[in-house]
Amino acid sequence: MGLLDRFRLDGRVAIVTGASSGLGVAFADALADAGADVALGARRADRLAETARLVTEHGRRAITVPTDVGRAADCDNLAAAAMDAFGRVDILVNNAGIGAAIPAIRETEEHFRGILDINLHGCFLMAQAAAQRMKPGSSIVNVSSVLGLVTAGLPQAAYSASKAGLLGLTRDLAQQWTSRRGIRVNALAPGWFTSEMTDELPEGYLDSITSGIPSGRVGEPAELAAALIFLASDASSYVTGETLVVDGGLLIS
Repeated sequence: MGLLDRFRLDGRVAIVTGASSGLGVAFADALADAGADVALGARRADRLAETARLVTEHGRRAITVPTDVGRAADCDNLAAAAMDAFGRVDILVNNAGIGAAIPAIRETEEHFRGILDINLHGCFLMAQAAAQRMKPGSSIVNVSSVLGLVTAGLPQAAYSASKAGLLGLTRDLAQQWTSRRGIRVNALAPGWFTSEMTDELPEGYLDSITSGIPSGRVGEPAELAAALIFLASDASSYVTGETLVVDGGLLIS
């Protein structure tokens, strides 16, 4: 296998959660460009058709499945639908997530638990459903955040806790599943990227933080998608239990 061939995903099947907008769309598009068929899951099922169109434009197959990763039955249904449609599951991109900036003194128990239920518990449920169907050589990529490693100066206790917890979950699943099942489990920790979530930040906030990023700008979704392809493909066949930070140098500033 040539070096560049290691990044190809021809004949493989990927599942992407949170695929109705933002980074999930970029991930699905990149996976299809690399050769994978893609099963797309999201709560906003009506918005999955556009993502599916991007996949098919690469000559790959796509299915869309309404999915709330906070529900175990939905996670199992998405993984089962991928198996029924394509006969295999090789890659899981645990991308679904929510967040909000609420001062901790005013954050309700219901809100805090709700974010952890999607961002952390949902990733576990989806990983469990996919792993039950994966063969050795498969890859799970959990999409965490640099906010699981540092603070952003915003009141995001629930979000930061969920993303830090996801890094611990990644390490433990890798320890369990790589040796026993041949499934690699890694995490992406994006810095600031343009997305639907960042659209909800206070006006001017993204501009204000670029001075603290050595690269001098926020990231483009395609730059993060390239890192995803590395972790999803045989290019990272000797990498498991790791967190790949993609932040323009934010953590070293």
